[in-house]
Amino acid sequence: MGRTEVTRRRALAVATASGVSGALAGCSGPGSGGGGLPRPSAAESARRAETVLRRRSAAASGVLLAGYDEALDAHPALGGRLAPLREAAARHVAALAPPGERAPGAASPDPAGTASPTPVGTAPGADGAASPAPRSGAGPFPRGVPAEPGAVLGELAALASRTAAAHAAALVAAPPELARLLASVAAAGAAHAYLLGEGSRA
Repeated sequence: MGRTEVTRRRALAVATASGVSGALAGCSGPGSGGGGLPRPSAAESARRAETVLRRRSAAASGVLLAGYDEALDAHPALGGRLAPLREAAARHVAALAPPGERAPGAASPDPAGTASPTPVGTAPGADGAASPAPRSGAGPFPRGVPAEPGAVLGELAALASRTAAAHAAALVAAPPELARLLASVAAAGAAHAYLLGEGSRA
């Protein structure tokens, strides 16, 4: 075998190795994560964080909404007092839910009080499928709906107060627009707690 043939083979091997190295560098350069996947931009990371926060906040208000539904189902006579608060809670859930996602448990109750409350313990996951949503305790009434109307109002007042506190705490991690919404919903929750507390003492 002549020296010319050996030189050509060496040159081909060097060229091939250089091409492979360049391809690897292109797959693992700045802005890409492990496995060659691009890292999300700062804007995309912020959007994802807001979506998570919105889901949690909507779920928190959803528990209060479920409390109103369960109380109305067990005590229809409280409809005049609870129905307006229930509708306000439904609007809060819808406003807090991420854009394009169905708000959990935001459907209006049956006027006759015969329809079952819409479940609020799930929220759409990243792939659109239902997944468990954060909840406080086992539900709005862990020990069941109280038989006495005054006791129901008292427990709803405590639940509204906890929900308002949760929204106020979420302000720290929220972007400006969502923070303003959370502040408004937290204030409304505090008003619910006051009105329900007054009713429980009547």
